[in-house]
Amino acid sequence: MTHSDDASLPLPVARPAASAPPAPRRRRRWLLVLLVPVLMFSGAVIGLYFQPPALRGFYALTGLRPGGGAAYPIALPPDIELPRDMAETMRATDVLGLARLLPRGDLSPVAAPYGAGDARLAEILVAEGARVDKGAVVARLDNHDVLHSAVLQAEAALAIREAALMQTRAAVQSSRDEAQATLDQMRAAAADATTQRQRTEELLARAAATRATLDAQLAAERQALAAVAKAEATLARFTTVALDDQPDVVVARRNLQAAQADLDRARRDMGRAEVLAPITGTVLDITATPGARPPAEGIMLIGDTSVMMAEAEIWQDRISQVAVGQPVELASTALGRTFHGRVQSIGLIVGRQGLVADDTAANTDARVVRVMVALDAASSTQAAGFTNLEVIARIDTRPDPAPAPAGPAPAIGVAPVADSAAAPGAAPAPDPAPARNPGPTATTGTAPTPATDSATSTATVPAPTADTASAANPAATGIAPAAEAAADTAPTAPASNAAPASTATPAPKAAP
Repeated sequence: MTHSDDASLPLPVARPAASAPPAPRRRRRWLLVLLVPVLMFSGAVIGLYFQPPALRGFYALTGLRPGGGAAYPIALPPDIELPRDMAETMRATDVLGLARLLPRGDLSPVAAPYGAGDARLAEILVAEGARVDKGAVVARLDNHDVLHSAVLQAEAALAIREAALMQTRAAVQSSRDEAQATLDQMRAAAADATTQRQRTEELLARAAATRATLDAQLAAERQALAAVAKAEATLARFTTVALDDQPDVVVARRNLQAAQADLDRARRDMGRAEVLAPITGTVLDITATPGARPPAEGIMLIGDTSVMMAEAEIWQDRISQVAVGQPVELASTALGRTFHGRVQSIGLIVGRQGLVADDTAANTDARVVRVMVALDAASSTQAAGFTNLEVIARIDTRPDPAPAPAGPAPAIGVAPVADSAAAPGAAPAPDPAPARNPGPTATTGTAPTPATDSATSTATVPAPTADTASAANPAATGIAPAAEAAADTAPTAPASNAAPASTATPAPKAAP
């Protein structure tokens, strides 16, 4: 076999493994490319929905708001412009919301009665601001006269039926008495006939009377006994049944009941011509005039202004901080007044914002929860004439703060035992907030001690003065934060009256 024959044979040629296509690596790369945007989108949705503390801190640091760059912002609290006094005393824990004043139970519209039809208003019997009781007539319709005449006719028919019933009862009683009298008469006649028969029999025995006479007496006696039986049957018809159960009396009583039903129906029809007050309260607004058809929204509005309320709209992200019983301050920029109350109830439904600020660019699609606030007695009296007034509600969500001590404050020149007894080399305490009016003590003539020195002082360090102690730790001096200004301006007790710490040395005098 030659070399050329060997080259023409179809022998398989093995290729190197490095020339195979890397299919698994490309597939993983595409999966990573698709997974990254999915994870980014999921993280954005979760962050926008839950808003964790880290994301909120980023928003607070950068000043951005979720959805603020959209044409129609979502999930944003309503923008509220605070009055100057409220803005100056604003705390980080306060919750704000727009609110409106309303009477207890809200406004009650007074509509035309059911079945008024095409009737129109004839007269309005009350004026705005009048106090009315529940069920009082506040207006009449023009069909009142027609329906009133029907009532008078029904009353007359009822009187006729009452007279007929009395007449029937009297007639039945009279018939009963007549039957009794007839029975007594028939019994007397029967007794007389019996006596005559017995006498005729005696005369017939002595041959003083004829047989025909006796037969006539016997017939008269039988006739008298039959009359007695008939009279007894007639009387039994009245005695076996009570007077009110007599058929004639029953019919007359049914006619009377029918007349009473007609009168009740006529009175109900007349009630359709009278407009009644649904609650006890004050007439706040009259929306109709005499001669017009009653509008569907009602003729007037009545509210119980003796107890005023406020309906506040709190943003859904802050409603968790609100609790029943928290104090609420309501500020009105229109009146320049401030009302006070407490949270009475918290709504269970998250709805769309209903109160909108005057700013035309304000967010109007915020999700809010309605909170009812009960005003105190003094605020209710002041707010009684301002129903639906828009106010700004500020809810103090802090826990109940401890009231300031009513008695005199303890001596403030005494160093705290914990500070004076601190071991040397101990870790320094954290720096408290500086006092509002730190400064040297005017009565002792000593130089002010820094707050850091008083916080880290040991038993061999002089006790701090009154001002430095109050500046370093206001709570340790026994003075409430609200009384700091009074403590700054009050004269300091002499150093001799203050009890120093167990091992503290007196403070040296400052050089002149």
